[in-house]
Amino acid sequence: MAPPLWQQLQQAAGVLAAVRGGSSATAALERVDAGLRPGVQALVFQALRWWGRGEALRRRLAARTPPPAADALLCAALALGWDPALSPYEPFTLVDQTVEAAKRQPGTRAQASFINACLRRFLREREELLAATAHEPVALWNHPRWWIERVRKDHPRAWQRVLEADNGAAPLTLRINARRTRVDAYLPALAAQGIAARRVAESGLQLAQARPVQRLPGFDAGEFSVQDAAAQLAAPLLLEGLQSAQPGAPLRLLDACAAPGGKTAHLLERVQGPAEVLALEVDAQRARRIDDTLGRLGLSAQVKVADAARTQDWWDGRFFDGVLLDAPCTASGIVRRHPDVRWLRRESDVQQLAVQQSMLLEALWPTVRPGGRLLYCTCSVFREEGEQQIEAFLARNSRARLLPSPGHLLPQGGGGARGLPDNALGEHDGFFYALLQKPPA
Repeated sequence: MAPPLWQQLQQAAGVLAAVRGGSSATAALERVDAGLRPGVQALVFQALRWWGRGEALRRRLAARTPPPAADALLCAALALGWDPALSPYEPFTLVDQTVEAAKRQPGTRAQASFINACLRRFLREREELLAATAHEPVALWNHPRWWIERVRKDHPRAWQRVLEADNGAAPLTLRINARRTRVDAYLPALAAQGIAARRVAESGLQLAQARPVQRLPGFDAGEFSVQDAAAQLAAPLLLEGLQSAQPGAPLRLLDACAAPGGKTAHLLERVQGPAEVLALEVDAQRARRIDDTLGRLGLSAQVKVADAARTQDWWDGRFFDGVLLDAPCTASGIVRRHPDVRWLRRESDVQQLAVQQSMLLEALWPTVRPGGRLLYCTCSVFREEGEQQIEAFLARNSRARLLPSPGHLLPQGGGGARGLPDNALGEHDGFFYALLQKPPA
């Protein structure tokens, strides 16, 4: 039997309070009992997508901010139930179970009557309260004000579409492992289980409806990985036409900042001929995930725990033919998958991460052989982490050449990548790509 809704709401409110305190939702959800976690995660993600509206409504309903635990529970209920068309439960069910959750938890029991009064007032005055909050940008777009202004400045023609896209759920997209099977062969395996899917990117399939990944055919056999369609552009972009410096020699590739290993695996799946692949990750625990990813797919690479920017610690002086730098960023392009990101980030983070990205570019550029390539990418829609970063790099390195690249891909659009037909990527995350070539010696 499914756990009662009031119990899931208790746990969801705890996760949301942790996010307010600066913890990632992923880390907070790991502390939730495994039996409750799927339902709690669904509630948390839905609430985070409409958190701006929930907080705005609570301010209209309560003159004073309630204690943190009660406030998190009340805002969660408002974010979940503000629009009946989007709510996972009927309004009166949600109110009843939220009050029950408050009554059954010592930290909120004293506020149960207050929460009940607020929610029932909301049901009575829904239209008036929604109209009163509709003019507040944070409530309307469900992003921090600074985030809204930055997206509007960076993408004046598409900013509303970007913010609206962030509030939807991302599709489940697979990348077929070319070493194990083919897209045309895997599609019938899905169809046999009644799973509809469409082709995207070069070797991807996008499911019409998300399913538990481990239950999909071929998971244990390593026939596929989960990877967004836009992220699947990285390996083809870097490898297309790339050759080693010496004919017949293995292609030397570096995946910097490689965890959890999806792009490392894609390089190995797609490369033709012998190759030496080095994957770097600064965090030892995350580096183990690279080994796990490669092991399930039947692939192998050299994995090192090291800071990519400190080349003196890991580079042996031999040039790489191709370097993939998937740089740390704000993750502003993957908010659909991680709806807590927008509420955790601060405006100052953008510049701090841009400095780190610049350092990585400058550190890794010398490791590229003359005539070789470096692919810079971020899962960000902010221009400071994409277009502006590359413009500054080219100004400092005037001999570097920018090859044809997708540039900024905005989330959820069909296509949008330069040189790709419309709808080639289906639904996808926000990304930035710039392919740089070093001049021959």
